[in-house]
Amino acid sequence: MTSHPGIFPTFFLSGFECSTFLWKDRRRRNLVAETGHDSHAMEDYRILHDLGIAVAREGIPWPLVDSQGRLDFSGLDVLINAMNANKMIPIWDLCHYGYPNDLDPFGPAFTERFAAYCRAAAQYVVPRVRGPHFFTPINEITFFSFCGGEWGWVAPYRNSREDRMRLRVALCRAAIAGAKALREVDPEARMVHMDPLVHVVAPRDRPDQIEAARHETSIDTFLAWDMLCGHAHPELGGSPEILDIVGVNNYSFGQMEYREHGPHAALAPDDDRIVPLCEMLDSVWQRYRRPMIIGETSGMGTGRADWLCDVMEESLAAVERGMDLQAICLFPAVDMPDWHTGEWLHNGLCDLVEQDGDLRRVPDPGYVAELRRWQKELNRVTALDEDPFSDPVELQDVVDAAHRLHKQPDRDWCRE
Repeated sequence: MTSHPGIFPTFFLSGFECSTFLWKDRRRRNLVAETGHDSHAMEDYRILHDLGIAVAREGIPWPLVDSQGRLDFSGLDVLINAMNANKMIPIWDLCHYGYPNDLDPFGPAFTERFAAYCRAAAQYVVPRVRGPHFFTPINEITFFSFCGGEWGWVAPYRNSREDRMRLRVALCRAAIAGAKALREVDPEARMVHMDPLVHVVAPRDRPDQIEAARHETSIDTFLAWDMLCGHAHPELGGSPEILDIVGVNNYSFGQMEYREHGPHAALAPDDDRIVPLCEMLDSVWQRYRRPMIIGETSGMGTGRADWLCDVMEESLAAVERGMDLQAICLFPAVDMPDWHTGEWLHNGLCDLVEQDGDLRRVPDPGYVAELRRWQKELNRVTALDEDPFSDPVELQDVVDAAHRLHKQPDRDWCRE
């Protein structure tokens, strides 16, 4: 039998919303607290354990552990204890849209302090959590640059395309320095760089915007990854080893109609301009030839099971074409609020139901059943054994299933 050992111990991953940005009302948000993950960590990781998921994206809240360069990581202990008790490996997210109040991302101190923080974070977590060790230095650099550089949603509250471009370069500089600092502590540490995978089209009545839409799809989407791997702005120190694992985040709203000012408009599910996810993955694969994961994906409400089915069929079509797709992260594990309205999005493996002042975790039965169906189809575990790290996941089972099922890319989305 052909062997194809994977990077992660399970093919399906998950994670927890962990944003710590300064929101446009100038108040610090902490989504770990808002979703109750800080007080439900043991339960949350037990849910993933029982679902056969051994890897979870988890945040280290830089602005909360760093007080003018003085670092205190003891708040992570409750998460680490829950991970270890439930046989879990984290992908540590070191900057999830938030940075300390006294820093300016456009200044040189930002990179220096971020690298020092990354080094100290690795020194704290590496001895306490079983490896291999995975890190995302800065989450969604491209999206962060839009939010903070052009749309003014989060700090540093800028509102121009030029500031968006400047912020992206600054964040890439810091991410590269952070990755190098992490590997000073653990030379074998793996970097997973997440960013949205998008497809942008011009409005049907605006042919003058075709080139702008094409540029955003084919060039702008990739610029942060290009800097991390050294293809663009090589003076920043990027390299393929820094880019390492490419995490593409895939949501329905990632296929959009161009808007000159403000966020673009999501395409309707039946829009004939939608392109298959497999084709979008291929654009990443052809550009970098690095291991890939789907770093975030989820449907909404009653569409979660159908969305997972569609993502799986497109992913297997990609695997059959020879793309090195290592894992799919069902994100989030528990529900999260819409940043703008505060309403629950109903996009998690579990919904959150307010009861007696607490947030009860309620699994979505359709979503879980669809996950179980695909675990069995791919010969994956449905619950973790005593030592899920004793052998790497056998990706040849996934490759064999891709050839057996022979799924074809298509434009159809789930009807949410």
